[in-house]
Amino acid sequence: MSERSKGQLSLADSLVRRRAGQNERLSKIEKSIEWRAVEKQLRPLRSERGAPGYPALTLFKALLLQQWYGLSDPELEEALSDRLSFRRFIGLSLDQEVPDHSTLWRFREALGRAGVAEKVFAEVSLQMVERRLVLKKGTLIDATLVEAQAAPPPFDGTRPAHDGDAAWTKREGTGKKHFGYKAHVAVDLGSGLVRRAVLTPANVNDTEVADTLIGGDERAVYADKAYYSHARSARLKAVGIKNRIMRRGNKHHGLAPRQQLRNRMIAKTRAAVETVFAVWKRSYGYRRVRYFGLARNSTQLTLLCIATNLRRALVLAT
Repeated sequence: MSERSKGQLSLADSLVRRRAGQNERLSKIEKSIEWRAVEKQLRPLRSERGAPGYPALTLFKALLLQQWYGLSDPELEEALSDRLSFRRFIGLSLDQEVPDHSTLWRFREALGRAGVAEKVFAEVSLQMVERRLVLKKGTLIDATLVEAQAAPPPFDGTRPAHDGDAAWTKREGTGKKHFGYKAHVAVDLGSGLVRRAVLTPANVNDTEVADTLIGGDERAVYADKAYYSHARSARLKAVGIKNRIMRRGNKHHGLAPRQQLRNRMIAKTRAAVETVFAVWKRSYGYRRVRYFGLARNSTQLTLLCIATNLRRALVLAT
């Protein structure tokens, strides 16, 4: 199957763009990344069906637009038809047809099945490191609850037929019930870039995935008391990473005043991770997952992390 060649802007395209104005943010993102390296990671993918297909990079950029603007597949198709800045970003000229919502769906499915989304995330992260945007002074670890797309079943262990991966949990402190997933993230201290992310059912304890979020190249790890354990403290010490995980007392041994002060100081630093969650939920609409199932929603989370870092990098570069 032949692919559509990436659109080259004609003179008419350029004139229209000048009259209509352009999305400066998208233009800056376009110039800030070595897209050929990203395209190399996408080579195993081809758009399925359709005559002819679209370049993988074109479809991948479309999925980034979907994250930034909180669009469904049909809404993304419509926006690509209407917005010149979107066409320009993904590389389509005015006379080219846009990919329809089913093409976008199939490409995202292939992206997840092949594990390519994670490879692109790694490539973009590498470029951030090479540009010295990742500071590695410390890693902030935390998790946030995200509602399931499926309607909540009874709170009795029942799983809905549409989404057997989602689960019930109770929010710590309030005891409020929540049905869905949990996004666990590691954020670079100082830059705010997301370095790692894992999606699990909501009932998975934070500490179960904590070690997968620690890269090993950071100077310190900051986290709240839910992540504290003697074993983790020993592992951090063994590899020379400063332990900035808040201590947890118990009914037999409370925290000493010195430990309480330490916790308060750590809390002020680790609170910066909440900025990422706020952006996701307020700007990107990530209060509820978009799809059914852990695999599809894990792909969405990876795309969300890539999109977040690309926009964050613009701020860091100024």
